[in-house]
Amino acid sequence: MRYALRDFMDKLLNKIKKIIPSSLFKALQPAYHFLLSFFSAFLYRWPSEKLIVIGITGTTGKTTSAYLIAKTLEAAGYKTGFTSTAMFNNGEREWLNDKKMTMVGRLFTQKMLREMVKNGCQYAVVETTSEGVRQFRHRFINYDVLVFTGLYPEHIESHGSFENYKEAKGELFAHLQKCRTKYCDDKRIVRKAMSGLKKTDFKRIKKTSILNLDDDHASYFADFWAEEKIGYCKQGAGCRVQGVVSNCVKYDDIKTSQTGTELTVSGTKIKLQLLGEFNVANAMNAVCVALSQDISLEKIKDGLEGIEGVAGRLERIDEGQPFMVIVDYAFEPHAVEKLYDVVSVLPHNKIIHVLGSAGGGRDVARRPILGKLAGERADVVIVTNEDPYDDDPEIIMDQVAIGAEHAGKRKDEDLFKILDRGEAIEKGLEMAEENDIMLITGKGSEQAICVADGEKITWDDRGAVRGRLKKMGF
Repeated sequence: MRYALRDFMDKLLNKIKKIIPSSLFKALQPAYHFLLSFFSAFLYRWPSEKLIVIGITGTTGKTTSAYLIAKTLEAAGYKTGFTSTAMFNNGEREWLNDKKMTMVGRLFTQKMLREMVKNGCQYAVVETTSEGVRQFRHRFINYDVLVFTGLYPEHIESHGSFENYKEAKGELFAHLQKCRTKYCDDKRIVRKAMSGLKKTDFKRIKKTSILNLDDDHASYFADFWAEEKIGYCKQGAGCRVQGVVSNCVKYDDIKTSQTGTELTVSGTKIKLQLLGEFNVANAMNAVCVALSQDISLEKIKDGLEGIEGVAGRLERIDEGQPFMVIVDYAFEPHAVEKLYDVVSVLPHNKIIHVLGSAGGGRDVARRPILGKLAGERADVVIVTNEDPYDDDPEIIMDQVAIGAEHAGKRKDEDLFKILDRGEAIEKGLEMAEENDIMLITGKGSEQAICVADGEKITWDDRGAVRGRLKKMGF
């Protein structure tokens, strides 16, 4: 009955959106979003009150950090559910995010939290975006731990300015002070403490913030209230918010290779199976969250070292072909540049890059920047369709291709424009030779391409690669 009511509400709200004039709906949006958040939490009986909830925000690393945190907690013996850009887990099963949203609608999020409670989870990890905060999707979720991964300009056209974007992230940290105190037993199960005497039987869960102190904006997030503030930074880098954090966890001795990344935390060496130095920060988010929950560093090490990878994040597709294929979610210049930094240390002959850029007014200015970056660092650039929404995909592709041309690429020689994403991938695979690296970016493990009028076309870059490699005899 509850699920039927949810579906009814979704259909009703979509109809209301179409009936109300856009200017009026925009004015009513704050109230609409707030009331929908309240209704969703009420409908699912305030599930976050029965879980230890970890929220993650920042520009990059949210999805990988969410996964690493969840798996580290699981390895330590705690049942953990999570919602993220890449995947969902309700404590019993794990599946790919097919919603084409990072912080999914309030009804879905509260439903997931309720399922976690039902399935006996102690922890819930919720990837929380600035867009989600703007729409009050974080409200009526009782967070206990908040993680700041780092910040740089993104979604500026949506938010209006970088300051607005940063402040939206800050609203999540401001929300922590409004969250009610919880208590748990020695198994980390949240318990109700009905009286002052009873509270002594349980442990109070401290409202905690985890901060990437290597980031230029760490001090802004450190200024928000928290009972405990834990930061991490590279050994010798110096703490940016000296005296503010109660504990600064240092890491050093970073080594990268073709098989993974190493780091040392408080004398303990951790060997990640994840490529790229940037994954050190993601691992440190998991380290600090686990330490805040009284998990030993030895157990944290075991948990992190057992993680083989994250769906759609530097995911290698191996069907026996003599070249490497990497599928990655990176869709904005900073993330793509970091991806190239990882790829550059891998032995290779040439790099073939298949990419596009999103429509729907999403950071239009980045399109030629992406093209220029690919043009400078890849040997062959194939520009294709990504998520055009209501924009003309050909125009988006032209804007990306212009950037590649400015970097010296020549049309139909080392620059190709192919509208059909499947054909673009096939072209790249056909051009790839022994020891080449083929990059496919922009979608990762997403399960659909978003086109005009809200339509979604079922799609998976990884499946497309595997299918075409099979056709080629691999």
